[in-house]
Amino acid sequence: MSHKVTSVWKESMIFESDNPNGYMFNLGQSENTNDPYKPLGPKAVMLSSLAACSGLDVVSIAEKMKTTFDDLKIEVEAELTEEHPKTYHAVSVDYHFYGSNLDEKKITKAVDLSIEKYCGVMEMFRQFSKVKTAIHFHNNYI
Repeated sequence: MSHKVTSVWKESMIFESDNPNGYMFNLGQSENTNDPYKPLGPKAVMLSSLAACSGLDVVSIAEKMKTTFDDLKIEVEAELTEEHPKTYHAVSVDYHFYGSNLDEKKITKAVDLSIEKYCGVMEMFRQFSKVKTAIHFHNNYI
């Protein structure tokens, strides 16, 4: 299976990109907070992709394990190298689960399966970065 995207330069430091599903989004840099393109930073999108990839795994696996949670928040923080090309050399992924009577054992297993087996973006990050993960449970979240 292959994926293909096309990115088109719009103006200044803005590119419009599609994805294999056909949806369009803007990537680039803008100093203007009111920029109508509202571009996403390419490196930050990589971090969002990591969170979404693993999050999709976790939700799917938890559903199959018949365990639930009210909310899931994944925070990804990364450090860039000082020299060009600037790449992420250290990444931390924090999974925050919210709910009542969270089944910590099943949820931990779902996260571990994502981290160790299913999340391709996580595996790609491991090729160039040290990745740390942590799970946080917030029981009786209101």
